Amino acid sequence: MKSSRREQNPNQLVVKYWLFSLFFALWFVAEAAAERPNILFIMSDDHACNAISAYGGRLADVAPTPNIDRLAKEGVRLNQCFVTNSICTPSRAVILSGQHSHLNGVKTLVDAFPGPTSGTPNVAEMLRQSGYQTALVGKWHLRSPPWGFDYWKVGPGQGLYHNPVFVASTDGVAYQSRVAKTAKRTKGYYTDLVTDYALEWLDDRDRSKPFFMMLHHKAPHGKWEPAERHKNYLADVEIPEPETLWEDFSHRSSATREMGTSITSRLHPRRTMVADVQKPEWPAGSIDLSGLSDREQGKAAYQKYLHDYLGCVKAVDENVGRVLDYLDESGLAANTLVIYTADQGMFLGEHDYFDKRWIYEECLQMPFLARLPGAIPAGSVNDTELCSNLDFAQTFLDYANVSDTVDVSKMQGQSLRGILSGQSPAQWRDAIYYRYWMHLAHHNIPAHYGIRTNRYKLAFFYALPLDASLGRGSFSASTPGWELYDLEFDPQEINNVYELPKYKPVVQQLKQRLLQLKQQYADHDEPYPELMKRRSELW
Repeated sequence: MKSSRREQNPNQLVVKYWLFSLFFALWFVAEAAAERPNILFIMSDDHACNAISAYGGRLADVAPTPNIDRLAKEGVRLNQCFVTNSICTPSRAVILSGQHSHLNGVKTLVDAFPGPTSGTPNVAEMLRQSGYQTALVGKWHLRSPPWGFDYWKVGPGQGLYHNPVFVASTDGVAYQSRVAKTAKRTKGYYTDLVTDYALEWLDDRDRSKPFFMMLHHKAPHGKWEPAERHKNYLADVEIPEPETLWEDFSHRSSATREMGTSITSRLHPRRTMVADVQKPEWPAGSIDLSGLSDREQGKAAYQKYLHDYLGCVKAVDENVGRVLDYLDESGLAANTLVIYTADQGMFLGEHDYFDKRWIYEECLQMPFLARLPGAIPAGSVNDTELCSNLDFAQTFLDYANVSDTVDVSKMQGQSLRGILSGQSPAQWRDAIYYRYWMHLAHHNIPAHYGIRTNRYKLAFFYALPLDASLGRGSFSASTPGWELYDLEFDPQEINNVYELPKYKPVVQQLKQRLLQLKQQYADHDEPYPELMKRRSELW
């Protein structure tokens, strides 16, 4: 009796089996890719936590940031996120590479981010290779040409607030900072324009792929130039002063007592200022100092600084709102991880400082707000885990579900995914390692490294230029020293307790842990005899 079905050749069955298996595998990969979230990383320059109202600082009621606050209300706020090297270019390199400055080679503002053949990790390229469409819009500030991105449009160098220059990967010209001198300027305000460009790219993107976009604002970096619509923002409001604006530095070590970038003595026109890109432009008559005492002049300078700074922040907040509205209206919000941060913190008058660079809290702490509906609990806050920009790259890879399939062996951070989802890790770091290399360059701040735990901060101001590229000028060694702060009882860091006998066991323990971290991160002092000499004298 013949079968009603035609007998099939065993080889044909094998072929059909493999075709079915291949189809299933491709379907599975496609489904997995479809479930991978988009990643939108929004970063401002020098945006302090004290100028984001979700953090509840002294400016929260005076200058609220309702759009940035949405991310805190609809996601998570990290209160213990820190930078590993508080200066713009090095921080950006750490974020891309997941490596400390001494490994990725970007220790200072003068260093360029290594290229694609260097072996330095670049999270954008890793995501691109894994199937993400990648884009960079806004401030790059890494000297070398952008790479790892399918598309980029950036403002060379620091960029201009008003009528800036932009160079795009589609322009057919090489990226160089000097392009800014000859390229055509674009009418408009930097913060508005980069948001326009980001939204245009999102409209035109390849919808078959998840996207990774880095949207980088110039604001609120100095020189502070608010948009025309914000020229009178808070004009009739007296900005609250920080308690430490008139701090007595007698508690400081001799390494830092006369150092830094003072507002009250250097941010007003009657005093001689250090040449600085952040020197404010104050037209004649814009601030009246006639008949004022030195203290009154300092108070006026502080008010001028904060009004201009917060005016720049206002435009950033408005444009974050534009982006969040776009995600809502386009249906992208449900599957897009949105992160808002800054490349480091910023002094807003605390300790009589502006700028950053120090290990002190206001410029060490980074804002970090993240939202992913269904994966990150709305309105959550993490006060306990110590996080840093070293962790960002591996966090991106983890959310992209590729952290197990790409080589992260050269990276030094840890994914924050569990922390963002509200799950405290069984094992997590007990300290952050910090190092600032730009000895005395630009802002008269000594080179130093240190450790920050949940309770303590110990800093060694070794005060040597070593082999760091510091740009123009030569810089001699300055006085070294140690500082220790007990953050539980002294969160404002106005009482250096390093010399107090009762803290001697704490000092010994922290020094030991500091050396362990230096070994763990391969930041070795032995190649520098002059540094080892200072260690032998002061350790």
